Amino acid sequence: MVKRSYQDACAAAHALDLIGERWAMLVVRELLFGPKRFTDLRGGLPAASPNVLAQRLRELEQAGVLRKRRLPPPAAASVYELTAWGQELEPVIIALGRWGGRSPALLRDAEMSADSIALALRTSFSPELARGLDAELDLRMHEDAFALAVSEDGLRIRRGESPLPAAVITADSSTVKDVIWNGRSIEAAEEAGELSLSGDRELVQRFVRLFPLPEPATAPAA
Repeated sequence: MVKRSYQDACAAAHALDLIGERWAMLVVRELLFGPKRFTDLRGGLPAASPNVLAQRLRELEQAGVLRKRRLPPPAAASVYELTAWGQELEPVIIALGRWGGRSPALLRDAEMSADSIALALRTSFSPELARGLDAELDLRMHEDAFALAVSEDGLRIRRGESPLPAAVITADSSTVKDVIWNGRSIEAAEEAGELSLSGDRELVQRFVRLFPLPEPATAPAA
């Protein structure tokens, strides 16, 4: 299949030639916090067929946005990771998320992958609400673990676990979304057996309030 092109000298048009195909930007989203195997990408993008996902990976690799790397033994598996140039898409995706987060038509009840939850944390983080904070905690969603360093200077997220986290939150992505953005209490999720918390409870109680939803855009009059 011949890849379509805008045939336009505008750099924005060229960028869309590279990353504008369906699923391409979501592949980048899934790799922002570190490498993933093909099966992990499938888990984060279950609606993408294996053939389409493989095609997008090939196209992004040819464009220089990501690369495929073989892990050394005993892992003996291949992973996909963003190149340094591909990693420069992070602020672009965050800006898109902030813009899309204001849409009145956003499907707020739809499922989110673990990586999309992590990106949403980066997108909605409020430095003002984090004033005086300086702590590390871990967020674990099934096989996905993220180390979070939070302070009034920003929120840093990487795939993996902190050496000495002040607190650890363990839940599935749906529960994390409900607690942070849908008003569900930590206690209710714990009582339902859908969330476990260890370490500094006061820190976690404050942490989940650092991510306010943006004001929705005004819908045009009919």
